[in-house]
Amino acid sequence: MPRRDLTFQSGCYYHLYSRGNNRQNIFFERENYFYFLRLLRRYLVERIFEILAYCLMPNHYHLLVYCKTNTITEGMRSLAQAYTQAVNRRYNRTGTLFQGRFQAKLVDREAYLHHLVQYIHLNPVKADMVKSPEEWEFSSYLEYAGLRNGTLPQTKTVRELLGSEAAYQLFLMEQQVSPRLMVRPLADISMRSLMLDE
Repeated sequence: MPRRDLTFQSGCYYHLYSRGNNRQNIFFERENYFYFLRLLRRYLVERIFEILAYCLMPNHYHLLVYCKTNTITEGMRSLAQAYTQAVNRRYNRTGTLFQGRFQAKLVDREAYLHHLVQYIHLNPVKADMVKSPEEWEFSSYLEYAGLRNGTLPQTKTVRELLGSEAAYQLFLMEQQVSPRLMVRPLADISMRSLMLDE
């Protein structure tokens, strides 16, 4: 595989993403999403980077991170290997799960940061999986909208840029695909295993 052009630097923001090999699913059942988040915390969160926003979709994921060290590549490789091995054992399968190594883009402007958070949180809506972002549980949107309590690292960074929880909901509505954003408390708040701080 050719070397990555991007060099990770501490103190910078990055968009990290990957999808399934041949665009196939990487998450097959609800527990897979939780397990991926647990591995993410074990291998990367706090030691290597802090997560500002995330969304896990059936065949791909998006992470917006603040880099603390230059060892993202090694951490992401360990995450992919551990998750692939677990999925292969669980479903009696072999071979690769992800399409090559993860992709990364430097987030070098505040406007890009705003757009990226919006893009990540609206991903399930634009994929027609849900009508509003609050309906997708495998995303950090619920923390930002004040609909789920959690201590997602760096949540306050984006909140400071975007304003209050209500302001953030309005911010997303500007690009919402569906005609309106219905905001209601979640019936199932027993989502501690979804939090990256469990």
